[in-house]
Amino acid sequence: MNKEQEQIRKKSPVNIKNRKAAFEYFFIETFTAGIVLTGTEIKSIRAGKASLADSYCLIVNGEMWVKGMNVSPYFYGSYNNHEMKRDRKLLLTRREISRLESATKQTGYTIVPLLVFIDEHGRAKMDIALCKGKKAFDKRQTLKEKEDRREMDRAMKKY
Repeated sequence: MNKEQEQIRKKSPVNIKNRKAAFEYFFIETFTAGIVLTGTEIKSIRAGKASLADSYCLIVNGEMWVKGMNVSPYFYGSYNNHEMKRDRKLLLTRREISRLESATKQTGYTIVPLLVFIDEHGRAKMDIALCKGKKAFDKRQTLKEKEDRREMDRAMKKY
């Protein structure tokens, strides 16, 4: 990811993160995909009413889908409101999908959504990653590193 892409993500009014993903997985490669949404879904996402907890990506018939992504119903949606946990299609190039499909056939690899953001054109985008699951000792190491970072930050604030 280059600096321009990182700035777009930082400027975005919406940053919905999957905090659990960094703890559970090692990220091998990341991709940015568009999301196919209905009218009330994009309005809910712009209001920040979405969650990536317990969501995952799946390739079916050469198409990438995100399952388990929770987008709360839009408050002013009336009868036109969307289903909260429906499967949503992700837009990637054919080459990227085939690359991810071949990688996920290996044991231990999966595709996990990391971040939902709004780009400079007002479209919802999702960062996904090809991941390898962490073992218990890897998770303990991650917690230890996180605690050490906190201790160093506290020490720096004192001075």
